[in-house]
Amino acid sequence: MRLIPAIDLLGGNCVRLVEGKFNTSTLYSKKPLEVAKSFEDAGLQYLHLVDLDAARDEKIKNFRTLERIVSKTSLTVDYGGGLRNAESVAMALEYGAKQVTIGSLAVQDIDQFKQFLVKFGEETLIFGADIYFENNIPELAISGWQKKSGVSLFEILSIYENTGLRYVTCTDIQKDGKLGGPSFSLYKNLINTYPNYSVISSGGVTTIEDLRTLHQIGCEGVILGKTLYEGRLTLQQLSMFQKNEL
Repeated sequence: MRLIPAIDLLGGNCVRLVEGKFNTSTLYSKKPLEVAKSFEDAGLQYLHLVDLDAARDEKIKNFRTLERIVSKTSLTVDYGGGLRNAESVAMALEYGAKQVTIGSLAVQDIDQFKQFLVKFGEETLIFGADIYFENNIPELAISGWQKKSGVSLFEILSIYENTGLRYVTCTDIQKDGKLGGPSFSLYKNLINTYPNYSVISSGGVTTIEDLRTLHQIGCEGVILGKTLYEGRLTLQQLSMFQKNEL
């Protein structure tokens, strides 16, 4: 299972939100490159880089930070936030992202996202499925989690099942930033229903036991945010877990 630390960028700084609400922003560092290097120094290989400015304002602002991190570390970066047309996706890849995460567009314009799968390739695109529960049904949020789509996660995944889409990052918004544990039942249901997708967990991880359980469920990767910045999990623990020592 891939361990993927996250850097969320807002105004050029590393921050974390709670449930994606911008008025809950906590500043952790004004030097995202140094944070990325600390992940690299711990032996981690991947980075989830989110442009919160773009997710909110639909205007890309942090490509230069992406470029600096890619050029000055060996991390494999996936980049997301506000990627709503082919030009912005192409630019993210040009600036060094190996993968891009697309959420709103994949929900709102299915035909265009299918075209992206052909144009950019199944190894490049990640569907960022950000969900909230409505009457126990996982429904998708859009526009930087600020709007409800009214579309269910399983409806969209059924549509994309035979299109070449491989990677799905699934975030339970109500778990995000709360350090209360992941939505294990959601991921288990998702993996059992759609075994051909590589599912990446996001939101709620707090302990090594959480990581073990996600691995046992069959998650291909797990994104780690607030738990690292708050010191609930240390980089040393992640390094040891990656070496199967924990």
